Amino acid sequence: MPPKYVLDTNCYIDGDKGTTFKAAFDTFSYAATPFLYLHATVVAELQMSARGAARKRLENGIIEPFRKRGRVITPSAASWAMMATTLSWLHEHEGLVIKQVKRSFIFDILIAHSCREAGAILISRNKADLERIEQVFRFEYASPFPALT
Repeated sequence: MPPKYVLDTNCYIDGDKGTTFKAAFDTFSYAATPFLYLHATVVAELQMSARGAARKRLENGIIEPFRKRGRVITPSAASWAMMATTLSWLHEHEGLVIKQVKRSFIFDILIAHSCREAGAILISRNKADLERIEQVFRFEYASPFPALT
Protein backbone atom coordinates (compact mmCIF):
# COMPACT_ATOMS: atom_id res chain seq x y z
CA MET A 1 0.00 0.00 0.00
CA PRO A 2 1.54 3.35 -0.99
CA PRO A 3 1.80 5.97 1.75
CA LYS A 4 -0.66 8.81 2.11
CA TYR A 5 0.57 12.25 3.09
CA VAL A 6 -1.25 15.20 4.63
CA LEU A 7 0.41 18.61 4.75
CA ASP A 8 -0.24 20.64 7.89
CA THR A 9 -1.39 24.23 7.58
CA ASN A 10 2.11 25.54 8.35
CA CYS A 11 3.44 23.83 5.21
CA TYR A 12 0.97 25.67 2.98
CA ILE A 13 1.60 28.99 4.71
CA ASP A 14 5.39 28.64 4.58
CA GLY A 15 5.21 27.31 1.02
CA ASP A 16 3.49 30.51 -0.05
CA LYS A 17 6.21 32.82 1.24
CA GLY A 18 8.59 32.67 -1.72
CA THR A 19 11.53 31.28 0.26
CA THR A 20 13.71 28.21 -0.07
CA PHE A 21 10.92 26.44 1.79
CA LYS A 22 8.70 27.15 -1.22
CA ALA A 23 11.06 25.29 -3.52
CA ALA A 24 11.09 22.29 -1.18
CA PHE A 25 7.29 22.52 -0.84
CA ASP A 26 6.81 22.60 -4.62
CA THR A 27 9.22 19.71 -5.20
CA PHE A 28 7.63 17.53 -2.54
CA SER A 29 4.06 18.38 -3.57
CA TYR A 30 4.77 17.55 -7.21
CA ALA A 31 6.41 14.22 -6.37
CA ALA A 32 3.81 13.29 -3.74
CA THR A 33 0.75 14.28 -5.79
CA PRO A 34 -0.54 10.69 -6.19
CA PHE A 35 -0.27 10.19 -2.42
CA LEU A 36 -1.29 13.65 -1.17
CA TYR A 37 -4.51 14.35 0.74
CA LEU A 38 -5.93 17.53 2.20
CA HIS A 39 -7.36 17.71 5.71
CA ALA A 40 -10.67 19.56 6.24
CA THR A 41 -9.23 21.26 9.31
CA VAL A 42 -6.31 22.57 7.24
CA VAL A 43 -8.88 23.90 4.76
CA ALA A 44 -10.64 25.78 7.56
CA GLU A 45 -7.39 27.20 8.94
CA LEU A 46 -6.33 28.42 5.50
CA GLN A 47 -9.76 29.88 4.71
CA MET A 48 -9.85 31.84 7.97
CA SER A 49 -7.10 34.17 6.82
CA ALA A 50 -7.55 34.21 3.04
CA ARG A 51 -9.27 37.23 1.52
CA GLY A 52 -10.15 38.40 -2.00
CA ALA A 53 -7.92 37.10 -4.76
CA ALA A 54 -5.91 34.99 -2.29
CA ARG A 55 -9.06 33.17 -1.22
CA LYS A 56 -10.01 32.50 -4.85
CA ARG A 57 -6.51 31.10 -5.54
CA LEU A 58 -6.82 28.94 -2.43
CA GLU A 59 -10.23 27.60 -3.47
CA ASN A 60 -9.31 26.97 -7.11
CA GLY A 61 -5.67 25.99 -6.76
CA ILE A 62 -5.65 23.89 -3.61
CA ILE A 63 -9.05 22.99 -2.18
CA GLU A 64 -11.13 22.22 -5.26
CA PRO A 65 -8.67 19.76 -6.87
CA PHE A 66 -8.64 17.69 -3.65
CA ARG A 67 -12.44 17.85 -3.35
CA LYS A 68 -12.94 16.74 -6.97
CA ARG A 69 -10.74 13.71 -6.39
CA GLY A 70 -12.32 12.75 -3.07
CA ARG A 71 -9.06 13.38 -1.21
CA VAL A 72 -10.26 15.46 1.71
CA ILE A 73 -9.91 13.82 5.11
CA THR A 74 -12.40 14.91 7.77
CA PRO A 75 -12.32 14.34 11.52
CA SER A 76 -14.55 11.48 12.60
CA ALA A 77 -16.52 11.28 15.84
CA ALA A 78 -13.65 9.17 17.19
CA SER A 79 -11.18 11.96 16.36
CA TRP A 80 -13.30 14.49 18.24
CA ALA A 81 -13.47 12.11 21.20
CA MET A 82 -9.70 11.60 21.08
CA MET A 83 -9.23 15.38 21.06
CA ALA A 84 -11.11 15.56 24.36
CA THR A 85 -9.19 12.58 25.74
CA THR A 86 -5.87 14.14 24.74
CA LEU A 87 -6.65 17.49 26.33
CA SER A 88 -7.87 15.75 29.48
CA TRP A 89 -4.71 13.61 29.65
CA LEU A 90 -2.46 16.64 29.17
CA HIS A 91 -4.41 18.50 31.84
CA GLU A 92 -3.95 15.63 34.27
CA HIS A 93 -0.31 14.82 33.46
CA GLU A 94 1.17 18.16 32.42
CA GLY A 95 -1.12 20.65 34.12
CA LEU A 96 -2.44 21.95 30.81
CA VAL A 97 -4.92 24.76 31.43
CA ILE A 98 -7.80 23.98 29.10
CA LYS A 99 -9.00 27.61 28.88
CA GLN A 100 -5.56 28.66 27.64
CA VAL A 101 -5.20 26.02 24.90
CA LYS A 102 -4.60 27.57 21.49
CA ARG A 103 -7.11 26.71 18.80
CA SER A 104 -4.25 25.58 16.58
CA PHE A 105 -3.25 22.91 19.13
CA ILE A 106 -6.80 21.56 19.23
CA PHE A 107 -6.76 21.46 15.43
CA ASP A 108 -3.42 19.61 15.50
CA ILE A 109 -4.99 16.89 17.64
CA LEU A 110 -7.89 16.50 15.20
CA ILE A 111 -5.55 16.40 12.23
CA ALA A 112 -3.19 13.91 13.88
CA HIS A 113 -5.94 11.50 14.88
CA SER A 114 -7.65 11.75 11.48
CA CYS A 115 -4.32 10.98 9.81
CA ARG A 116 -3.94 7.95 12.06
CA GLU A 117 -7.41 6.71 11.05
CA ALA A 118 -6.67 7.28 7.35
CA GLY A 119 -3.24 5.67 7.54
CA ALA A 120 -1.64 8.96 6.49
CA ILE A 121 1.64 10.56 7.46
CA LEU A 122 1.25 14.12 8.73
CA ILE A 123 3.91 16.48 7.39
CA SER A 124 4.44 19.40 9.77
CA ARG A 125 7.16 21.59 11.24
CA ASN A 126 5.18 21.64 14.49
CA LYS A 127 7.22 18.87 16.10
CA ALA A 128 6.89 20.02 19.73
CA ASP A 129 3.08 19.90 19.68
CA LEU A 130 3.03 16.61 17.80
CA GLU A 131 5.35 15.05 20.39
CA ARG A 132 2.96 16.17 23.14
CA ILE A 133 0.02 14.62 21.29
CA GLU A 134 1.96 11.41 20.70
CA GLN A 135 2.14 10.88 24.46
CA VAL A 136 -1.57 10.04 24.27
CA PHE A 137 -1.89 8.21 20.94
CA ARG A 138 0.50 7.08 18.22
CA PHE A 139 0.42 8.44 14.70
CA GLU A 140 2.95 8.94 11.93
CA TYR A 141 4.44 12.34 11.24
CA ALA A 142 7.51 13.79 9.60
CA SER A 143 9.19 17.16 9.32
CA PRO A 144 8.97 18.91 5.96
CA PHE A 145 9.83 17.30 3.62
CA PRO A 146 10.63 13.59 3.79
CA ALA A 147 12.31 11.78 0.94
CA LEU A 148 9.81 9.75 -1.04
CA THR A 149 10.64 6.09 -1.56
